[in-house]
Amino acid sequence: MIVTLIFGAMFSAGAWSQTTTFKGSYDGASIFGGACKTSFDFSGAEPAASGAYPVFVYMVGTVESFDNAAALAAVNRMAAKGYVSATVEYASATFGSCPVIESKTNCIYNSSDTSAISQLCARDKADCSKGIVVGGFSQGAIIAILAKNYNPNVLAAYGMGVSNRYSNFDLSKCVSDGKRDLASSNLRAVDGEDDQFAGSASGWGKAKHAMVQASLTNVLAVKCAADAYDCLTDNGSGWLIVQTSQKEQGSADHCYTRLRGCASNQRTVDAAWSSGDASWQLNANLEWLAGFTKK
Repeated sequence: MIVTLIFGAMFSAGAWSQTTTFKGSYDGASIFGGACKTSFDFSGAEPAASGAYPVFVYMVGTVESFDNAAALAAVNRMAAKGYVSATVEYASATFGSCPVIESKTNCIYNSSDTSAISQLCARDKADCSKGIVVGGFSQGAIIAILAKNYNPNVLAAYGMGVSNRYSNFDLSKCVSDGKRDLASSNLRAVDGEDDQFAGSASGWGKAKHAMVQASLTNVLAVKCAADAYDCLTDNGSGWLIVQTSQKEQGSADHCYTRLRGCASNQRTVDAAWSSGDASWQLNANLEWLAGFTKK
């Protein structure tokens, strides 16, 4: 069942400032992975004007609510750019190994009638032949990176808090460059310089920067100078490392999109991330994704 409501999202960057919101559900995997038997929700927004639009999907991180501040910022901004745009709930209470996260991704993006993407592509205003672009944070970023494994219409991904290792979980077998269907030329990853996972909790200064860079290089196979913070290629794919000095408040840690990093509630967003057009900020990355779809 899908419920639709009228919503005015006034974003100067978008041509479709008047949008409608909607809600729905799909069958997903549990925290242990496995079959798609657990009901989860999704919510989204789309242009109010008639037409057929490409699709954008956002995935939150571990223990986050699927309708938190960062998710809604991304979804509403993409709807204003002319996308059927949604944030999708999943079994985010725990992280997992490659097989577990792959199961979650499969249930979201496979071709069955009960998957989240099938529900979204079936909407009257959605045209998935124009392309699907995806984004996410932490575990949600991994799901975004793996999405093309299960749906060929996924064209590009934007990930925040990306790593091939998270604590005791080594995801190199499914996330590293060459181990997944999504080409690195269609991926942009943006991590904070103080990321506790990509850079480890014990790293500091140049040592932590080197660890964050090594993790991003593993996932994207794009190498830059040891002191680099911007390693984007000619088409905008590649990686970026956010500096604490670029944020409005707090540390550029794993949760740099929040007001004061991981110390902040997920209902907050850092003002610098959510506004402006610098390469690490939200709008620039959404614009990069939009370049892959047909309008």
